[in-house]
Amino acid sequence: MIKQRTLSQTVSTVGIGLHSGSKVGVSFRPAPADTGIVYTRSDLNPSVTMKCTPEGVRDTNLCTALVNDEGVRISTVEHLTAALAAFGIDNLFVDVNAPEIPVMDGSAQPFIYLFSSVGIAELDAPKKFLRVTRKVRVEDKDKWAELLPSDGGFYMDLTIDFNHPAFEPECQHFAYEFSGSAFAEQVSRARTFCFMRDVEYMHSHNLALGGSLENALVLDDRRVVNPEGLRYPDEMVKHKMLDATGDLYMSGHSILGTFRAYKTGHALNNALLRAMLSSEENYEVVTFDEVTDRAAAFEFIKPLKARL
Repeated sequence: MIKQRTLSQTVSTVGIGLHSGSKVGVSFRPAPADTGIVYTRSDLNPSVTMKCTPEGVRDTNLCTALVNDEGVRISTVEHLTAALAAFGIDNLFVDVNAPEIPVMDGSAQPFIYLFSSVGIAELDAPKKFLRVTRKVRVEDKDKWAELLPSDGGFYMDLTIDFNHPAFEPECQHFAYEFSGSAFAEQVSRARTFCFMRDVEYMHSHNLALGGSLENALVLDDRRVVNPEGLRYPDEMVKHKMLDATGDLYMSGHSILGTFRAYKTGHALNNALLRAMLSSEENYEVVTFDEVTDRAAAFEFIKPLKARL
């Protein structure tokens, strides 16, 4: 049986909030089967708890943010959620002492390393997958995203379209079959990116106050400003893939199907997930009594830490 998963022990880290610029501490605690991913704002009295769900996403301006009915928010969850998807973690308590998850280096790699350091615990309950059973598509002008049935795994195919000298045409598309190891090796280190011309606007709206060359790729009108350059030749499209991975895991369940998108972002990714879950004709919940090749792609790969 493919079992549900959580962390084997509690682990914590500290970083900078991308939008607030303040120091943020976050702890990850093991959770029992069928708990889901549960966030707690530990800095509030009393503390406020929110479950990771597609419906809980009520702000997608420059990030994916959980917001409750009282306006309490936890922003920038998508990089963390992408790492949870790579490990197939179904159940976890996330305690954060600020309105946002720390941005770390702007990618999912620090969370991959952190979770690798403590390892995964399997729980005595079957892992639930969401299998796409019919095509679901959402559009916004020329942008679109869709989920389609597949032969068992999770295939991802994404295209961006930026008219900028730093975006080579051949580096604006990326497709692969998702797995924990493939994500860690090919996608997890891709950093969030922005344009120098947008930084002043964001700062005037109290956004990206913690942004720096340490946690983002910054582009001027001609090139990448970061002195170390790109981590991947196609780092920008891979970061969009990273974001989509996190946004589609907001249900807390691994998807079996094919994801295709053009110029998608947080809002469209969330709309797609909501559209799929809006009708039971679009998907089915499946479990596996035996580890099949396709389902095993989501299993934690023990040598992962050594390759990072």
